[in-house]
Amino acid sequence: MTDAPRPCAPADGLSPARRAWRRFRRNRLGFWSLLVFGALVLLSLAAEVISNDKPLVVRYDGQWYFPLIQSYPEKAFGGDFDTEADYLDPFVRAQLARPGNWALYPLNPYGARTMNYFANEPNPAPPSRQNWLGTDDRGRDLLAQLIYGFRVSVLFGLALTAVGVALGVAAGAVQGYFGGKIDLTFQRLIEIWGSMPELYLLIIFSAVLSPSIGLLLVLLSLFGWMGLSDYVRAEFLRNRQLDYVKGARALGVSHTQIIWRHILPNSMTPVVTFLPFRMSAAILALTSLDFLGLGVPPGTPSLGELFSQGKNNIDAWWISITTFGVLVLTLLLLTFMGDALRDALDPRKA
Repeated sequence: MTDAPRPCAPADGLSPARRAWRRFRRNRLGFWSLLVFGALVLLSLAAEVISNDKPLVVRYDGQWYFPLIQSYPEKAFGGDFDTEADYLDPFVRAQLARPGNWALYPLNPYGARTMNYFANEPNPAPPSRQNWLGTDDRGRDLLAQLIYGFRVSVLFGLALTAVGVALGVAAGAVQGYFGGKIDLTFQRLIEIWGSMPELYLLIIFSAVLSPSIGLLLVLLSLFGWMGLSDYVRAEFLRNRQLDYVKGARALGVSHTQIIWRHILPNSMTPVVTFLPFRMSAAILALTSLDFLGLGVPPGTPSLGELFSQGKNNIDAWWISITTFGVLVLTLLLLTFMGDALRDALDPRKA
């Protein structure tokens, strides 16, 4: 009696994950999009160091000051008031520029809510040496608004994607693994819940409750998981009939271990593939709601609010063009990453 033929190991000796990563790197557009997007995210996380109206370090009269960490009154720098020093004030600037004193300012000396009261032109002001991308209709620096608004959008997109993936994977796994009446009941409930008017609910809750990023995250998460659950359900329906799952059941392995250790790792391809696209949808949803006034609280830097200002100030072309450029660049980078990831995980292109 001859032994059954054993499956041949890959010629390159690499694991499936490493082979997928190698295919992803071969896609130069997707790989460079990942690098550029990662660099932009890291820079936005350090927004306070790059764009802020407070110096990073101050050396005044032989003493060290760190305005980013602690607030100092104007009297500490030779002023007359006990209120916090305005480091854009020409008097404070002159005091810090005296011989023996110095201050290290960020590259862009404006914060997310800093209003340039010393601008030479009325707001919204066009790009100038003071404000590289101009100001909005409230006198806030547009470059600072874009940096902080990009960070808010990316972090919100990541949070919404993570919550949606967790709910979608959990619901799809339960439906696909157990099937039968549980699957039918879940499907009917999902159809009913999916028919709810999401925009109307957002309008109602925004009118009743004070707007916040947390409330918006909860409301959008209630509807953002249903699309992904269908793909996970289909993968579980297919994989639960395979021999290794039947063998695990015969050995008495619990349902939780079968789902978590056996079926789920082999059903993550659609989940990983759709992550960049789901994040793009989350960022676009936040921008749209902010444009309608249903998003983040007033005063929070937001791309949608800048679009609304561009609509209200047609002559201020710099507001619409720069905001549109940031949003398009973000969505393009995520789309290129998603396409490269989909090709890397496609077994037909191995």
